Amino acid sequence: MNLQLPPGGILLGLGSDLTDIDRIRSVIERQGDRFLQRVFTDEELAYCLGMKHPHKHFAARFAAKEAVSKAFTTGIGAELGWKSISVYHGLRHEPLIRLDAQGEALLKHVGGSQVLLTLSHTDTTAMAVAAIVRAVTP
Repeated sequence: MNLQLPPGGILLGLGSDLTDIDRIRSVIERQGDRFLQRVFTDEELAYCLGMKHPHKHFAARFAAKEAVSKAFTTGIGAELGWKSISVYHGLRHEPLIRLDAQGEALLKHVGGSQVLLTLSHTDTTAMAVAAIVRAVTP
C-alpha cells in the first residue's frame, strides 16, 4: 500500500461544524442559483449537482467552509469569503481544501502550510472538521 499522510506538524487552528441537510435543501429551494453562486465554487457546483442527492453534498461543503473559517478564527466575512474555500477530492477520494488568493494569504499570515479536512453526513446532518497545520521539517 502506497499511503502518504501529511508529515508531522504543529496544530495552529481547529474548527468543526454541523449543518442540517434539510436547512440547506430549503435554502436552495427558496433562493436557488442566488445562494449556490454566492456560496459554492464552480468546482463544487459541478461535483454536487452531479450527485444523486446534491443537497447532502452541498451541506457537507457548507459545513467545511464554516469549519475552515472557525479554524482560522475569522468566520466568513471580510478576511475569508465563502468562495475562498473550495472542497475537492484527492486520489483516494479524500476531501481536500483549495484556497483562493485571499485564503492563501491568510494561511501564510497565521504561519500555516496546509488545511486538513474530514467530512461526513447522515440522512439529516452533515459535519466537517478542519485543522490548520504548519509542517515541521526534521
